[in-house]
Amino acid sequence: MGEEEDILLKVRHLTKKFPLTRGNPFEKRKYVNAVKDFSLSLKKQEVFGLVGESGCGKSTVARTIIRLYEPDEGSIVYDGVNITTMREKQLRPYRKKIQMVFQNPYSSLNPRHTVKDIVTQPIIFHKLASTKAEAEEMALFYLEKVGILSSQIERYPHQFSGGQRQRISIARALAVAPDFIIADEPVSALDVSIQAQILNLLLDLREEFALTLMFIAHDLAVVRHVSDRVGIMYLGCMVEHGPYRDIFDTPLHPYTVTLLGAVPVLGVRTIDSTELTDEVPSAPSEDFKGCVFAHRCPLCFEKCLRETPVLEERTPGHFVACWSLNHD
Repeated sequence: MGEEEDILLKVRHLTKKFPLTRGNPFEKRKYVNAVKDFSLSLKKQEVFGLVGESGCGKSTVARTIIRLYEPDEGSIVYDGVNITTMREKQLRPYRKKIQMVFQNPYSSLNPRHTVKDIVTQPIIFHKLASTKAEAEEMALFYLEKVGILSSQIERYPHQFSGGQRQRISIARALAVAPDFIIADEPVSALDVSIQAQILNLLLDLREEFALTLMFIAHDLAVVRHVSDRVGIMYLGCMVEHGPYRDIFDTPLHPYTVTLLGAVPVLGVRTIDSTELTDEVPSAPSEDFKGCVFAHRCPLCFEKCLRETPVLEERTPGHFVACWSLNHD
């Protein structure tokens, strides 16, 4: 299989803007970049971890990829087909292929429906079964795959624990036979003792059903042992991405360094993980210039404030957007 044929998802220069509240109706509408110039390629059956602080745009990226949000700029190509501007009817087959597991299992399941109905409904909607009885049988199969017993399928979501509800969410995603699942902080609302179980479940299902996975997290520890590659986001921008060993063993971007709590050497300088300045700022305006991390970065210099760095390949497959790496 050629390299291009092996690519399932190709996102190029994706930008998503949201309007700011106007002081009066006569003011010109201003926007902020929730995601700016985001690019990413995912191979089939790859596990990609996307990490960053809350509010950095990770979930916006996910919702734009699956077209819950309309992109303002850029393109989304799925399995060789450009889905960026497809209308809803054209998108329906891709709604089945790309599924999402949301962060909070307490709010993502309909409290008025039984577990059996929750998993059966998407099977019926996508016409994957010829009868309701067949759809229910398929739903039971996927529920058992995630560890929900047949004796429990007539229960309602409130009768399950948080970890069990997330298992039900995963079964619902699996039920339409997707190729790609985006797990948006799937364990952040769960007890630590349950988190590893859910992560291992997703990895097992990836092997069994030949899935491509994107894990979204704000904690690097969550993705460390499950991802083939890791991307680091900050205020809507991808600042570093590469094989997980490169990210964890030789982080290059100052923000990645601080996330890891490491003290690597960049040229002749060192960065202490306690050196971050100020709090996380708001998303930048649409006309913002410079590096989004500049105002918190201990290595910031003049160029960082006026020019936006681009992702450059420093070692094979390891990309970093940072002017300080070339600064004497």
